[in-house]
Amino acid sequence: MKKELLMGTALVSTLGAASVAEAVTATMSGNHQTGLNFASPNSGSDSTSQVSDNNFTISLSETTDAGMTISSSFMLANESATATGSDGDAGFSLAFTDGSKLDLLNAGNASGSHDISIPGSAGAESITIATTNNAPTGLDFTAGSTVYGVEYHTAADFLADGLTMSFSASTDDNTAANSTYGMDGHFAVGGTYVSSLGDSAVTVGFGYSASDGSKTGTQFTSDEGGMHVGISAVTGDLTVAVGFADGDSVEGTNTVQNDGEYVAAGAKYVSGDLTFNVGFANGSSKDSATAGTAGTTEDSIDTVSASVSYAVASGVTAILGYSDKTSKDEALSSSDGSAWYIGANMAF
Repeated sequence: MKKELLMGTALVSTLGAASVAEAVTATMSGNHQTGLNFASPNSGSDSTSQVSDNNFTISLSETTDAGMTISSSFMLANESATATGSDGDAGFSLAFTDGSKLDLLNAGNASGSHDISIPGSAGAESITIATTNNAPTGLDFTAGSTVYGVEYHTAADFLADGLTMSFSASTDDNTAANSTYGMDGHFAVGGTYVSSLGDSAVTVGFGYSASDGSKTGTQFTSDEGGMHVGISAVTGDLTVAVGFADGDSVEGTNTVQNDGEYVAAGAKYVSGDLTFNVGFANGSSKDSATAGTAGTTEDSIDTVSASVSYAVASGVTAILGYSDKTSKDEALSSSDGSAWYIGANMAF
């Protein structure tokens, strides 16, 4: 690896200013967050572990003579053959002069692009949940897609002042469905509406997604797809948000069909260098590992969380977080407990 870096450096030095003049604009961003997680499960022993979250992204862009911007990005990951050491997020985005944008390759799902952010603990505390518990943990749990897709984002004030929308579709790779669920394609629509109500800035996000696929040639009772809606209000330094989602997903390494609901509410208050977060979330579902058969017993996860963040310096934030989780797997209590987190995040 060192030899490769030295060769690359020598090549760039040899090319000199000419290569710089022809290069696209490159910027970098990322964060390094690390801290300690203190988990106290109701059944089992207490544990302490270090938690790290590191991201380093290179963004590339260039504008044509006609004013269209072509952009892409990639992440620097650890050299590894495993999935955790690879980056599959790269694609291209075309930004047009009217403010609209088209994402190509691994474009994502238009429904998931417009889910409202619900405040909760800013820490990385966690309690291990049974792997067979498939209760949803986010508003976009039904927003599935394949990498072979496109997503179109409208310009601002689409059809109405304050409204922006997205539309997406993807197709399959022609691989025959086997023992795991294979998604043949999806289509989705999502939108964000921003307005004001007195002294508050109000944002409404919504989305709908539908997909089709199969497992060993057998259709599931319901393919992945569903809806979500959320609303956020900002009044001065206070943010309050709620959200709801309902639909079907495919879980468990693409072998389990899951009929679920998710509801969350939270608040954030900023006071000088201090930020206070509090949140509540409930996910529930009925899952089944048998294609074509709906589940009958419920999985659920209830989470209450809070945190205090302190801006130590520009880009450096100290975080103290707490979460309490209550869960049931197939209607039976499991994996309950609480956790504390103390750490810091450095962003650039």
